[in-house]
Amino acid sequence: MADRIPGPCNSNLRDSVCIDVNRVYDCCKDRDCITDMRLYIPDNCQSLVDRAINVKPDSAELIWAYIDVEELAFNKGFYTVDVKFFFKCSVDVFTGVGRPQKVTGLCTFDKRVILYGSEGGAKIYSSEFVADGHDTELAPKTNLPKCTVETIDPMMLAVKLAEPCDRCGCCEVDLASLPSCICSAFSGNLIDAQNGKRIYVTLGLFSIIRLMRQVQLLVPSYDFCIPEKECENTEDDPCNFFYKMNFPLDQFFPPRLSDVSDEPECGEPRQRSC
Repeated sequence: MADRIPGPCNSNLRDSVCIDVNRVYDCCKDRDCITDMRLYIPDNCQSLVDRAINVKPDSAELIWAYIDVEELAFNKGFYTVDVKFFFKCSVDVFTGVGRPQKVTGLCTFDKRVILYGSEGGAKIYSSEFVADGHDTELAPKTNLPKCTVETIDPMMLAVKLAEPCDRCGCCEVDLASLPSCICSAFSGNLIDAQNGKRIYVTLGLFSIIRLMRQVQLLVPSYDFCIPEKECENTEDDPCNFFYKMNFPLDQFFPPRLSDVSDEPECGEPRQRSC
């Protein structure tokens, strides 16, 4: 029996080629329940928080993550990965019987993991074109593994309103050293009110962290990737595009719980299997 060659159906192996790719050496996934994070709010919102009688969670968004990779001196081939997450969190503030007002501020979270990234002492040089610059070689890079952090926007699980004396002053953030890209995400200057009420947030975060190295791999080659799909013309009559859309029945007739879940609605018999 002839040897089977993996690859697309009805295609012949033409050659073996060497490609330059990022190979994952180690990775981990984690879920963090981050409790009682201090919410730093703009200066124009502190008076509103001081009058608050209750707060409720609204939404949370990850706006940036700073990543630092350092080699472990006592364990060759392993590296510490320090990640600092910056969250933009919004809460509803109640000051009376009227409608709540939304307050948006900053929360931060530090995470450290240890991953295997192998050893390498080579220096990497690269020649690429730089816009508005000289076409010279780029600065050399060390052979540290590259780290990527993949995550989704966190879930806001809880929010608390506290008096100044209810919490300690540990683990505070130096607001003066925040990058401009973080400060620009808020409508005012973030402050650390020492004598005012404070808001503490609990978030749930899912993340995947990978350590990769740039390597050369020999892979089978079948053919060039030639696109077969024709580009659609976007200058057609917009009414023709509208008439091709499916009618949004779900918007007029919202699905029942039994349509989106295996659990039956109240009053409906449960399906039994043999």
